[in-house]
Amino acid sequence: MELVNGGIRSAMGNSSWIRRMFEAGLELKKRYGADKVYDFSLGNPDLPPPPEVKQALAAVAEHADEPFSIGYMPNAGFPDVREAVAKRVSAEQGVSIPGANVVMTCGAAGGLNVFFRAVLEPGDEVIVPTPYFVEYDFYAGNYGGKLVKAPSKELTFELDIAAFERAFSPRTRAVIVNSPNNPTGRIYTRRELEDLAELIRAMEKKYDRAIYLISDEPYRFLNFAGSELTPVMGLFPHAVVIGSYSKNLSLAGERLGYIAVDSGIPGTEQLMAALTMCNRILGFVNAPALGQKILKQCIDAEVDPGIYRERRDAMAKVLSDAGIEFTMPQGAFYFFPKSPTPDEGVFIDALLKERVLAVPGRGFGRPGYFRAAFCVDKKVIEGAAAGFKAAVAAVAGKR
Repeated sequence: MELVNGGIRSAMGNSSWIRRMFEAGLELKKRYGADKVYDFSLGNPDLPPPPEVKQALAAVAEHADEPFSIGYMPNAGFPDVREAVAKRVSAEQGVSIPGANVVMTCGAAGGLNVFFRAVLEPGDEVIVPTPYFVEYDFYAGNYGGKLVKAPSKELTFELDIAAFERAFSPRTRAVIVNSPNNPTGRIYTRRELEDLAELIRAMEKKYDRAIYLISDEPYRFLNFAGSELTPVMGLFPHAVVIGSYSKNLSLAGERLGYIAVDSGIPGTEQLMAALTMCNRILGFVNAPALGQKILKQCIDAEVDPGIYRERRDAMAKVLSDAGIEFTMPQGAFYFFPKSPTPDEGVFIDALLKERVLAVPGRGFGRPGYFRAAFCVDKKVIEGAAAGFKAAVAAVAGKR
């Protein structure tokens, strides 16, 4: 007698490699002690929130005894918070959008689920370049959608426009770009995004249907090289930005995100009404009230990105010294190096024997690579140096 549906059973059988490695790390830490395990499996920001968050939380607490201070709100979020987010997104995107074009959501994950619920019909397709954040597959599938992969170029992970063109079909409804990217750290250039936007316009005309360009931007503030972060609004008519404050304010547990819709989309009011309705009916209802009130007071604050830059440079040295090939991440807090052996699972196992945890690239739709998250203390990164070298030597000996 089966207790859950077949799709979920299948998903459970192929559950997230990130979580698998994280759980393996917990076992190793119990056995050897946390200081003897070098865990790069989970993109969990370890920096404390900036001081402005604590100040804002104290200010919110001062008014917690007032009626409705932490009560129900409009389904799209507090109007003043939506206005503040719209102002910030307008500045980042080089356009002007009103607060009415913003819906506050339970993180970027909630935002993507709300958006897909509002626009996908069963059988619709969502294109994403690989490697990609694995949860996209589930988010689209939750509403009958199908994720279609467009492989990016080897090692550099530039967008391959020809691969995108092959991925389009009459059922294409959306394209997701994530820049800075998880898991590669790549920031897409203006030329790449302009070429992609031109292709989407051609496909809209070919198939006579609206196709959304979704920019998933939770890592926007982690731009180590000062690269241009090309806005999608103004670049393409059906543009949507989805973001969160998990990384820049270190508020991952507060589940605070948003959907921002370009004013140039025809029928914006209908789309916003649909998003607002879906924000209610999916069950998580609103972004947390406390998180929204905190955000209103510290929307321009952020943790020190220089700390992540130092960690990136330390990790680059560790990988280089071990003879591992990689492209330097321009943003986010991940490396996605090439595995020293074609089956990266063999290398992951070799790392585990050295108490080093990373995630196989197949978990991100790109076998032959692995992901290492460097949102950990610099001592952890430097402490893993010997383990990386030993693992490379071990797999070299098996060839």
